Amino acid sequence: MQAIILAAGEGSRMRPLTASRPKVMLPVAGRPLLEHILLRAKSAGADRAVLVVGYGQDLVRSSFGDGSRLGMKIEYARQEQQLGTGHALLAAESLAEERFLVLNGDVLPDEQSLQKMAGGGPSVSAIEVDDPRRYGVFTEERGRFLSVVEKSDSPPSRLANAGIYLLERSIFSALRQAPLSPRGEFELTDGLNLLAVQEDLSIIKLNRWLEIGRPWDILSANESLLSDLEPEVLGTVESGARLNGSVSLGRGSRIMSGAYIEGPVVIGENCKIGPNCYIRPATCLGDNVRVGNAVEVKNSAVMNDSKIGHLSYLGDCVIGEGCNFGAGTVCSNLRHDKSNIKSYIKGKRVDSGRRKLGAIMGDRVMTGINTSIYPGTVIEPGFLGLPGAVLKGLVK
Repeated sequence: MQAIILAAGEGSRMRPLTASRPKVMLPVAGRPLLEHILLRAKSAGADRAVLVVGYGQDLVRSSFGDGSRLGMKIEYARQEQQLGTGHALLAAESLAEERFLVLNGDVLPDEQSLQKMAGGGPSVSAIEVDDPRRYGVFTEERGRFLSVVEKSDSPPSRLANAGIYLLERSIFSALRQAPLSPRGEFELTDGLNLLAVQEDLSIIKLNRWLEIGRPWDILSANESLLSDLEPEVLGTVESGARLNGSVSLGRGSRIMSGAYIEGPVVIGENCKIGPNCYIRPATCLGDNVRVGNAVEVKNSAVMNDSKIGHLSYLGDCVIGEGCNFGAGTVCSNLRHDKSNIKSYIKGKRVDSGRRKLGAIMGDRVMTGINTSIYPGTVIEPGFLGLPGAVLKGLVK
């Protein structure tokens, strides 16, 4: 089977994390999101994949190459301009086979549901949600797909479009007939609405899914995926350090005496951890990360080449590449009134829906010693902080 994965977008809602990489290359549970999607597709029988690339395509191509590393054949289609999901799928038309899976690059379905979908006829996927106003939702008749109704104040169902499809080449004709959407893009859902008039499409309900559309979704995804972590210790653990639970440690990494690591935790290659630090569950550290003396890291994602100076605290944070925390930097993650944390999407203040959320930090940020960072603070790439600073809100 062939899978076509729509991976050309930047992911503007994930800024500042996507300032230098596409959303599909953000690390989740120790590997890029796109790699998780490819492996799920492979588990459903796809041994061939087409990646539709655009923004940050060189990083995608260099990471996955011809697919041999994953035991797949990978080809690439380029979407010159990001003009919608329908436009992205049309970019892959010349490489598409008679029948193929289509997966959005920001959704990870459960393997069992994907396997069921791949073994049937043309279909669309749905997930039942509590607040369908946030999603395009399906209308249906006895399990047959009728249409997608985009975000509505009065949605006709709770069946949200999960962004995974099993389609045939007839979708391309439908997409060429689809009109521009109100936001000036060619939407795959408009093509599906036209196709449903001519052909039967069934609805497959997913058991679970992970949607990664906002920076803090990385934390939820880590928690979910790390629950199945198989521990593998390839680095060095000094006497006096303790690993408790499922901990994966990459080659060349060293856990120094006095460190206490409570899994599930993923630590990449060539990291130096400790001495005398505490790393708590659902934390993912990239390659070449340094965690200093008397540091505590809780439920956080720290990308490659970042350094957490001694006496610092990170709680529920997402930290970009090449950041440096001055000694005594504290990223708080809980309001005194314990209400939901407000953060920022595209510069607008929004409710994260999380009671605990620390900093969202772009690449190459440096904090001065004894810096205090408020919950939900977003810091743009390259920010240089002063000693004793208090950072709050949207920091540029």
